[in-house]
Amino acid sequence: MNRPEFFEPSREDAIALLGRHHVGRLAFTFHDRVDIEPISYVFADGHVWGRTAPGTKLTTVQHHPWVAFEVDEIEGLFEWRSVVVRGTLYFLADEGGQRAEESYARALELLRGIDPGALTPEDMTPDRVALFRIFADEINIRAARTTG
Repeated sequence: MNRPEFFEPSREDAIALLGRHHVGRLAFTFHDRVDIEPISYVFADGHVWGRTAPGTKLTTVQHHPWVAFEVDEIEGLFEWRSVVVRGTLYFLADEGGQRAEESYARALELLRGIDPGALTPEDMTPDRVALFRIFADEINIRAARTTG
């Protein structure tokens, strides 16, 4: 078996990976507890855009908005790429001034690109009413491949 090589692809590779996928994991913390949950998303404009349902996660992130978000591509034990985005999560409202309404409208437009029924009567996940964006303060990528 060939030896694995671990390396850091370019930022462009990281952004391309984020753009190819629409499910990742959101990691957040509050006090001494760390949680991680799968979530659907769109990466655009330097942000991770998504939506979630009200509940514990929403309450926790409102108090501690610094999060990490991860997306992976895995073909095998030593054939993978993993992107981690770190940043601040902002909840979006459809009211509260022009800028807030524009961000909400942009989120809805992007999310309807992967789920046309989002926030319509045909919505497959109607409980996910809280829209958010994560400003990508940091984008890091790590990868492995076999050499030979």
